Amino acid sequence: MHPGRTTGKGPSTHTQIDQQPPRLLIVHIALPSWADICTNLCEALQNFFSLACSLMGPSRMSLFSLYMVQDQHECILPFVQVKGNFARLQTCISELRMLQREGCFRSQGASLRLAVEDGLQQFKQYSRHVTTRAALTYTSLEITILTSQPGKEVVKQLEEGLKDTDLARVRRFQVVEVTKGILEHVDSASPVEDPSNDESSILGTDIDLQTIDNDIVSMEIFFKAWLHNSGTDQEQIHLLLSSQCFSSISRPRDNPMCLKCDLQERLLSPSLLAGTADSSLRMDDPKGDFITLYQMASQSSASHYKLQVIKALKSSGLCESLTYGLPFILRPTSCWQLDWDELETNQQHFHALCHSLLKREWLLLAKGEPLGPGHSQRIPASTFYVIMPSRSLTLLVKAVATRELMLPSTFPLLPEDPHDDSLKNVESMLDSLELEPTYNPLHVQSHLYSHLSSIYAKPQGRLHPHWESRAPRKTGQLQTNRARATVAPLPMTPVPGRASKMPAASKSSSDAFFLPSEWEKDPSRP
Repeated sequence: MHPGRTTGKGPSTHTQIDQQPPRLLIVHIALPSWADICTNLCEALQNFFSLACSLMGPSRMSLFSLYMVQDQHECILPFVQVKGNFARLQTCISELRMLQREGCFRSQGASLRLAVEDGLQQFKQYSRHVTTRAALTYTSLEITILTSQPGKEVVKQLEEGLKDTDLARVRRFQVVEVTKGILEHVDSASPVEDPSNDESSILGTDIDLQTIDNDIVSMEIFFKAWLHNSGTDQEQIHLLLSSQCFSSISRPRDNPMCLKCDLQERLLSPSLLAGTADSSLRMDDPKGDFITLYQMASQSSASHYKLQVIKALKSSGLCESLTYGLPFILRPTSCWQLDWDELETNQQHFHALCHSLLKREWLLLAKGEPLGPGHSQRIPASTFYVIMPSRSLTLLVKAVATRELMLPSTFPLLPEDPHDDSLKNVESMLDSLELEPTYNPLHVQSHLYSHLSSIYAKPQGRLHPHWESRAPRKTGQLQTNRARATVAPLPMTPVPGRASKMPAASKSSSDAFFLPSEWEKDPSRP
């Protein structure tokens, strides 16, 4: 298994830079923990997919499948395309909500392994089926196991159970332990990697271990990481520094420093979401955000997009009104094609650059390589950027205005002494406001999730509009209108004293599993 690797080695395309690999999510949460986690998990999944299914432009998620493991493994959702499939995913989430929340199960140690093997078999058969009809842009998948059990024990269980399983098609294998605590400080609601994860990650199956809090915000942030470009085939940006920029990291004048960086979005553009204030401005519309650094990096004719630093600026010398567009983040590259020495040297230089900029209170002005036709009669336009340091190992990049874009503006000087009565009234009003030391977007909600859900949900496609009024479904009791799995399920480990129930997907021939389901025949049907 090769975490973070894909098969392509050529220059990135726009689709490659945006699209993520197929993802298999296995929810491994037994009773009674399920009662505490169910509501938060389902809400987080609903919120995430309302975004992922709504984003315009190239699909950021290709395929998604969901399994549930309690006393036995069960395919809740076979592999489906994410984009444009919110109603079907919403039905899957409703299935999760109706799972039994009380009682106890007799632990079946093989169920988790069988879920992984069943998901792998389903993906392989899906891949063979698709390649006969269209070009397949993904050849490996990422497996995430969300568990309430101690993460290290689950990792050991998987390593032992899967030692004879072919994991060549697995790009990344991740175990995420949901902690029982409730998030106290929303300011840092990010997944936390286990500090001792190095011991487990170097074993044969390369299983990553993380922990997240049992709250909606933390789970949302974890799932949103799936929208990031995580490809490591090659670095995306070359940041070129002249020799005279920084004395602490100086190099010969004829050999400028090249920092190899990966690019990451800071925000989702509202213009990519239907029904928002900026949704009328499409990425392919010249009236909108017609080009961004992220797009330019993917459209560059060279292997890497180049940013040439041309001068330094005082941090206090930049007016915020001169920057435009969405910011982007630069990180030291994690490209697997570079050797370890080069990766380490590159990160050290990146660290030194961040440290030097903070110490000097400087920004960098950089020129992007021109993009445009290669005709000699045309001079392609360039874009300029300011690069801002932070106290993390990242640089913030924002486009900055040039002379051609500027409009005339007048800024009259502020009089020194305002009118006394007006000053008292305004200060009294300001004193009544609650003062926050920082702006935390996680504390501000725009009701975007519910807005998107209402646009893309199909009420006639839901299993039960008022699922809460129904008795919870017991595990193993399948709904008659659930989507069929696309492969024959693996044999389940029988529960003592109880008849084993097979999913409704069973067929005598594997070809039968590729017949279109009722959803695929008519997407408007429930």
